[in-house]
Amino acid sequence: MAMVSEFLGQLALNSGTLEPTYPTVVPATDFDPDRDAARIETAIKTKGVDEQTIIDVLTKRTYSQRREIAFAYERRAKKDMITALKGALSGSLETVILGLMKSTAQYDASEIRGSIKGLGTDEETLIEIVCSRSSAELLEIKGVYKELFKKELEKDVLGDTSGDFAKLLLALVQAKRADTSSVVDFEKIDEDARALYDAGVKKKKGTDVATWISIMSERSVPHLQKVFERYKGYSPYDMQESIRKEVKGDLEKSFLTLVQCFENKQLYFANRLNEAMKSKGAKEKVVTRIMVSRCEVDLKKIRSEFKTHFGQSLYKTIAEHTKGDYQKVLLGLCAGDD
Repeated sequence: MAMVSEFLGQLALNSGTLEPTYPTVVPATDFDPDRDAARIETAIKTKGVDEQTIIDVLTKRTYSQRREIAFAYERRAKKDMITALKGALSGSLETVILGLMKSTAQYDASEIRGSIKGLGTDEETLIEIVCSRSSAELLEIKGVYKELFKKELEKDVLGDTSGDFAKLLLALVQAKRADTSSVVDFEKIDEDARALYDAGVKKKKGTDVATWISIMSERSVPHLQKVFERYKGYSPYDMQESIRKEVKGDLEKSFLTLVQCFENKQLYFANRLNEAMKSKGAKEKVVTRIMVSRCEVDLKKIRSEFKTHFGQSLYKTIAEHTKGDYQKVLLGLCAGDD
């Protein structure tokens, strides 16, 4: 059993995350792991592989249920289910299905590892994950990262990035963000708004990036939402415009991702999905990552933001911009048209 248990690791618990969830993938009722394992075994053995059954079963079960299916499969077939799926599937469908066999934290940790391992860094992936996850999620990712790769996430991030960009990512990975408080501290809100303005737009030369980093990595999200509102009282530009004026490159992308996620995280992901699907040579990697990593977190809310802002449902957009088994598996995770 070593292989399955090693790969699947501990069941990811969402305790400690104060954010409410809006999943599209919810626990299947009348769940029978032995029956599902038998269906998957038959689907893999079928001549030419019955991909549809694999998609139907695995996109309609939560991670903890998929994990039970994997154990049942191993008892039945005396084989590791993940290895069997790897052998039976290929291309984009394989990438999605193998992603679904990891918990959300394991998936995020693996994506970060993939973005910094090997030649060159995939900054886009690194920014998207580190700047959009809550402190509780980042703490869980750090633990899983160490468990899977026997390395410290902070060290790996530092070894692969530099300058203020590295300092910002490190501050976020340290997960020092204050908990949400029921008390609204108007004095602190005003002080932070003023400090952000003084450190950037008001400063004649350069930007005091350290101040921006500490405020944006240490304050609670509701506090920061009020700070950005108050900021408009000091600055002729809102926070996003100020970032575009003050910093460039990966640092600019990181601060913008943070602010967009503080303001409306699900809209940030809806925008990312829309851009990725409609860009020339659709960015499959981005679409896969968001659909897999958010399906048990907030994909339902991302779906509603998508419909509101783009006038067309996410389901229809996926149907238009993808094809074959990849389309089927994404529509399975999308779980409904709005």
